[in-house]
Amino acid sequence: MTTVKLKEWTYEDYLALPEGGPLRYEVIDGELYMTPAPNIRHQRTIGRLYLVLGSFLAGRSLGEVFISPIDVIFSRTPLQYVEPDLVFVSNARSAIVTAQNIQGAPDLIVEVLSPGTERRDRREKHSLYERFGVPEYWIVDPEEDTVAVFRIREGKYLDPLVLGKSGSLTSPFLPGLSIPVASFFPPE
Repeated sequence: MTTVKLKEWTYEDYLALPEGGPLRYEVIDGELYMTPAPNIRHQRTIGRLYLVLGSFLAGRSLGEVFISPIDVIFSRTPLQYVEPDLVFVSNARSAIVTAQNIQGAPDLIVEVLSPGTERRDRREKHSLYERFGVPEYWIVDPEEDTVAVFRIREGKYLDPLVLGKSGSLTSPFLPGLSIPVASFFPPE
C-alpha cells in the first residue's frame, strides 16, 4: 500500500488522477491511499453479498445497495473520500445519492478485508465512519470466514458482534433480512 500526503486534497484533485489501471484511490485525513485491485476471494465474497442484498431489496421500498467502485464523500474540506466495497442507502437518506457520487454518511458500509487494506479498514476507515456517523459498519474477513458488525450509539461504535459461518446477519436498516454468513464465503 502506498500513501501520499499533500497539504490538502480536493475532490477536483482526485478527479484529475489517472483513470483505469490496477489502482484504487481514497483520501482519508489528508492522505491519498493507492491500493491494488482486490484478489479473487475478495471479489467473490463481495459479489455474493451484493447479490443477496440486491435480491432482498428487489420489490421492497427500503433503499439501494451499491457495489464498488462508488465514491462516498464525507467532507470536501478537508477532503474525506472513500470507495467502500458495498454501500446501502435507505430511502429516508436517498438525497445523499447524486448522479456522480454519494455525499454523506450511508446507512450501512461493508468492507471486505484483503491484505492491502486490512489495517486501513480496521483503523482509519473505522475511525472515519464512526466520526461521520455511519450507523452500521460490517468488516468481512474472508480468511477467517467472519463478519464483525459495528453499530453506532451516542457517536461511538459499540463492541462488534462477530459472526462466524454458523451465524446469520441482520440489520435494523433491512427489516426481515437474515443472511446465513456461510452463504457469501466461497469455498477455497
